[in-house]
Amino acid sequence: MPRLGLTQMMPGRRIGVVVRQALLPAVCAAWVAGCAGSSSSAVPAAGGLGDNSAPAYSSDTAAAASGTFAPTAAAVHSAPAAEVAAKLTSAGTPGSNAYKIGPLDVLDVAVFKVPDLSKTVQVGEDGTITYPLIGQVRAAGRTAHELEVDLKQKLGEKYLRSPQITVLVKEYNSQRVTISGAVKTTGVYAIKGRTTLVQVISMAGDIDNSIASGDIVVFRTIDGQRSAARFDAESIKNGKVDDPEVLPGDVIVVDTSGTKVALSNVLRVLPLATSAAIFVPLM
Repeated sequence: MPRLGLTQMMPGRRIGVVVRQALLPAVCAAWVAGCAGSSSSAVPAAGGLGDNSAPAYSSDTAAAASGTFAPTAAAVHSAPAAEVAAKLTSAGTPGSNAYKIGPLDVLDVAVFKVPDLSKTVQVGEDGTITYPLIGQVRAAGRTAHELEVDLKQKLGEKYLRSPQITVLVKEYNSQRVTISGAVKTTGVYAIKGRTTLVQVISMAGDIDNSIASGDIVVFRTIDGQRSAARFDAESIKNGKVDDPEVLPGDVIVVDTSGTKVALSNVLRVLPLATSAAIFVPLM
């Protein structure tokens, strides 16, 4: 039987071949366009503290082991949210008047006209400094001004009349996180190695459920930009969301019913963490 050319085929078959030939270029074009769109919209990987090699939160242990980081979301341009974030994170911002001294920080303590009592001291891992005449004094978790007031009071009780004392943070060395809000003991906590959010909350004496609202916000600086991720305390506790890792410099705010209004501007722009935390830059 002789082979038939395209023009000799049965009408139905000829139409099918023509349709397929017409559709093939369109399908290929759509596939290529889809691939290009996926590539251009890929979310960049997040680092921590301005270091792209540092892992961000990831609840996928396999991804974390392979060095894949949880993504960051597009920046949110919200002046109210950025203002609240700046205020809440000031305790962990070096150079800020609200900065809380941490373990291993180095302090310059100057006493006016008493050079023998002007010292450079390092905060111990237990959060204290050893100072002449007084002995051990708690420094971690206090601002420089708060430490000044305490030293002035202790020296003025027995040794000096109206001492004038200045405390400056010379070196910011502490590998620490700052936690505030609805926990039993707010403050600065030193961390070593891998430390999770629940572990830090435990260090702070656990959540005070009598005033907690359930929301937890972790503020982190990524590539010089202040960012934040939101968690639900019960979801982590019940294992619905993996316990995320915290990094040195993180500021954790366990929301209280009393601060709900102030933090609402931040909560409004943050997605709730489900399988992985998405850090949202606040601008």
